[in-house]
Amino acid sequence: MDTSESGTQSETQTPDDTTAAPPRSGWRRWAMDTRPLRIPAYRRLWTSTIVTSVGSQLTAVAVPKQIFDITGSSAWVGAASLAGLLPLIVFALWGGAVADTMDRRKLLLITNIGIGVTSLLFFVQAATGMKSVAALMVLLAMQQAFWGLNAPARTASIARLVPEAQLPAANALGSTVMQTGQVVGPLLAGALIPVIGLPELYLIDALALCVTVWAVYRLPALPPLAAATARRAGIREIAEGFRYISMHKVLLLSFLADIIAMVFGMPRALFPQLAAQTYASYGEGLALGLLFAAIPVGAVLGGLFSGTFSRARRHGWMVIGAVVGWGAAIAGFGLSRNLWVAVVFLAAAGVADMVSMVFRGAILLSAATDEMRGRMQGVFTVVVAGGPRLADVLHGTAGSVFGPRAAVAGGGLLVVAVMLALATAVPALRRYRV
Repeated sequence: MDTSESGTQSETQTPDDTTAAPPRSGWRRWAMDTRPLRIPAYRRLWTSTIVTSVGSQLTAVAVPKQIFDITGSSAWVGAASLAGLLPLIVFALWGGAVADTMDRRKLLLITNIGIGVTSLLFFVQAATGMKSVAALMVLLAMQQAFWGLNAPARTASIARLVPEAQLPAANALGSTVMQTGQVVGPLLAGALIPVIGLPELYLIDALALCVTVWAVYRLPALPPLAAATARRAGIREIAEGFRYISMHKVLLLSFLADIIAMVFGMPRALFPQLAAQTYASYGEGLALGLLFAAIPVGAVLGGLFSGTFSRARRHGWMVIGAVVGWGAAIAGFGLSRNLWVAVVFLAAAGVADMVSMVFRGAILLSAATDEMRGRMQGVFTVVVAGGPRLADVLHGTAGSVFGPRAAVAGGGLLVVAVMLALATAVPALRRYRV
């Protein structure tokens, strides 16, 4: 073991970190498990996520807003989303291979600086009144490419920073912060745009990334293990990642579980139509806002009360139950004519989604070896980003043919049926436990 690896172990795996905590009683057994925050290195990584999860949402709101202001066309807004998808997919897959061949701390520094520079360029073009959709699309593609390189290294690093028994708790902490950012960020952007304007939103995001860069700089070195030091990050290495998944059924099933839940059961493309038709009596604007906010709010609540499920050891069953619960909640949402009942079902789906995220993430980090974790997270990033986009196409088409409520309810029931059939036919996920 070299000195850098030894330094990592000494900082992140003290005896207190690896010993089991005494059982908690009363309400504390339900509350979020914060033991990973006792580890300084993980705490720095998590703190940086708090800042960037809100800041990145400011840019996520500002870019489509600016494109619509320039063009007056929602079609251009949709085209911009697709412009960012291809570089995200390509660089997430490549970034996973890179994360397995170089110091992950160094890769996080490079990519976070790249994202920060891109945010600064967003600010410059907006402040100078450029009004170029092409420039916005190029910058968006650059940003998504850097993010694709960053995400696998960030997530793969967690298993080197916390003990295996605390991986579900660490994933719950990180996922809760990200979901909170998806709620707070857009609300903050909506409140700030009339006051300070679009350019300043980009600038706030760029400044927030300075905090992230400093936090990552304070992390210990995370070099590849000795067996991976001579490996390159090319097409062969990416293909090795896919072969590794195909040979490990529990990893393959964890990806399939997310694809089933998102492709068949993510109905966000139908939210505008449902707000305008089914829930119009409540006010279209109110209905639309509540529908979009309900799932992330439910996920945050699930994270805040994740103390019990983050200590479960049958991770496979937790994923199966979460996906089935997601499908049942989505089906209930599709059958609901009352807006408030619909919001409750969507919030319940958000709780199930949080459980699924926590345990799928824990399986990927614990079932894969360290030299493959980056590539596993690269594929995970592509699945998480691509699944909802495929769902938009599928639900939009089904909603036009069968009506929005039937499409949503049918999709939810399909999730339940397919997940149960898969779990029955292939027992590897049912049997997996820490």
